[in-house]
Amino acid sequence: MKVDIGLKENARKTAAEALGRVLASSYMLYVKTQSFHWNVEGPFFAPLHAQFGSQYEALGDAIDEIAERIRALGFAAPGSLTQFKKLSAVEEQTGTPKAEKMIAELLADHETLAKLARETKDIVERVGDAETGDLMVERMTEHGKTAWMLRAQLG
Repeated sequence: MKVDIGLKENARKTAAEALGRVLASSYMLYVKTQSFHWNVEGPFFAPLHAQFGSQYEALGDAIDEIAERIRALGFAAPGSLTQFKKLSAVEEQTGTPKAEKMIAELLADHETLAKLARETKDIVERVGDAETGDLMVERMTEHGKTAWMLRAQLG
């Protein structure tokens, strides 16, 4: 079915492809954060378990918003682990690092996603997609705030 939301197909495709990278990276961070929530140990278990839990829940909501925006643009959202791994700027973690390393990894990943959202905002605004640009501002704000909180824990 034809999509007529005020953006030409090539603009919508450019935006959807850029968003696909944000979606994949967000999903990879979601999985990592959830794993850290399950596996964190040590003297700060309780606060880190709670913090990681609220972070992965917030990422779950964001992932849904990003995927739905791709659909609104008229394209299929990437939805397989193979696609996510290929498109993601966030590296998979298959081990169980110590709590401080978990915090450092999540900090780096939130900074990566803040930068990716900024790059994506620039891309989508160049093709006239203000709505996706607004979504990326929300993501930059959230990832920047989360990075700050994680950074503060490391001193």
